[in-house]
Amino acid sequence: MNVVKVLAKEIKEYKTASVLTPVFMILEVVVEMMIPLLMARIVDDGVNGGSMSVIVQVGTLMLLLALAGLFAGIGGGMFGAKASAGFAKNLRKSMFRNIQNFSFSNIDKYSASGLVTRLTTDVTNIQNAYQMLLRMFVRAPISIIVAMTMAFLINARIATVYLGAVVFLAVCLFFIMGKTTKFFREVFKKYDALNESVEENVRSIRVVKAYVREEHENSRFRKAALNVYELFVKAEKNMIVVAPLMSATVYTCILLISWLGAHMIVQNSLTTGELMSLLAYCMNILMSLMMLAIVFVMVSMSTASAERIAEVLTEQSSLTNPEHPLMEVPDGSISFENVDFSYKEGSGEPVLKNICLSIRSGETIGVIGGTGSAKTSLVNLIPRLYDVNRGRVLVGGHDVKEYDLDTLRSNVAVVLQKNVLFSGTIYDNLRWGNPNATEEECRKAAEMACAAEFVESFPDGYNTVISQGGTNVSGGQKQRLCIARALLKNPKILILDDSTSAVDTATDAKIRKAMTEFRPDMTKIIIAQRISSVENADRVIVMDNGKVSGFDTPEMLMQTNQIYKDVYEVQTAGGGDFDQPGQSLS
Repeated sequence: MNVVKVLAKEIKEYKTASVLTPVFMILEVVVEMMIPLLMARIVDDGVNGGSMSVIVQVGTLMLLLALAGLFAGIGGGMFGAKASAGFAKNLRKSMFRNIQNFSFSNIDKYSASGLVTRLTTDVTNIQNAYQMLLRMFVRAPISIIVAMTMAFLINARIATVYLGAVVFLAVCLFFIMGKTTKFFREVFKKYDALNESVEENVRSIRVVKAYVREEHENSRFRKAALNVYELFVKAEKNMIVVAPLMSATVYTCILLISWLGAHMIVQNSLTTGELMSLLAYCMNILMSLMMLAIVFVMVSMSTASAERIAEVLTEQSSLTNPEHPLMEVPDGSISFENVDFSYKEGSGEPVLKNICLSIRSGETIGVIGGTGSAKTSLVNLIPRLYDVNRGRVLVGGHDVKEYDLDTLRSNVAVVLQKNVLFSGTIYDNLRWGNPNATEEECRKAAEMACAAEFVESFPDGYNTVISQGGTNVSGGQKQRLCIARALLKNPKILILDDSTSAVDTATDAKIRKAMTEFRPDMTKIIIAQRISSVENADRVIVMDNGKVSGFDTPEMLMQTNQIYKDVYEVQTAGGGDFDQPGQSLS
């Protein structure tokens, strides 16, 4: 992967600013290099020669050049900021857009905190490094070359001192940067762990406080922060010699030039003005080297960031549309034909093994099974959130791989157990199901999901603002809003993944009845832990360790499937549902 080539594509509309920045920096260098020569003329021809007209003329020219240098510096800074900030904006936008196209298997490769670090810290590093490259990396080498050339033109013997200093510092910086880069590569991995600690803590703050785990979380964060600190200290220990090394070299050069220059002035082989110019060029060269050192530090830091960003930008979704995709789903029928599936292809035991199922359009199908029996994995294959490893999944009589992904997923609505609401009003959240839904359609969907009653009890009704993550509504209210959102899609297939676990059985029954009346031809798949949620289904799938243990009507399963029978007897004879009193075992 050519990292530079991948990142360079994101410069896009900021190419002009990226070109103008070094142009202005070169102009600034040219102006700066002319001023020492004019200073030498003022000293030699004006001051020593006693000519006021020379001082006025050359001084005026120096003032004009200084203004030109100021203009060039401002231009370089302005265009550099525009180019680097725009580049960073494009990187973030492209990364975020590509992340939206990731399949679940792609997302499984990256942690949420890792992606946040790449979108924030890593991009900021690239932004700073890019501005440095456009400005300092262009300015410093040209300044060194021009100053060195001018110094050799004035006096080759003294200029040799510069050359020796440049070579010495360049070799030292090369070795220092080589040792430092490896620490910066590691430090951003530690940033991921740091961000993960913060994100998890903030997201789960209620659990942390409920279990009085604040000290544990503090300790965990301190450890993550200490890891980042230690790596930065190691990097800085390598870099700490740069400043004193540069200073020692600068002062050594000044002393040598002054000593040699004084002798040459006495011998009339060098003028006072030329010595001043040489000292000015000396400072210019060594300051430019200092700038290069800073650039190398930034580049060292940003190299790891660039690789991490390019990794996200070049990540290809494992799910792609066929060349000529189907743009319509005929009905809600579903078939699994000898399906095997594992989350990481070729690694370990399949999660689903030899699944063979046939579901007619409009059926209500229950799915039960113990924890880890792969119920959710089964239904994730229907909207093609993952691809099967063997066999095929058919929807509406066609392999899901033949459909346009957006078309397929628009016809399959999934309501998860862990529901997510977004910042905005209740109307805004409901319209995720249908952006063009009218207020009347939103209200009707809320009524079917048994959400209308509590929504209308809010002072602002459907205009009530949902806080981030839906923290200002209860778990049951959140589930019902998510069901209403799914119904607004008017899908051919509706999957409820234990999504009524936080509502009582009476409300659960009302929701299922309303969905059946709403669209009799809509296929409904209900994953549940409660037997009451599936006992009225047309048929029930019993999952056991990634295999189908039984698939029949609830009545037949009571006679033919021991797992279903055991669950039924435990829930009805033992404790009942959580909101209903159980029957005595005596």
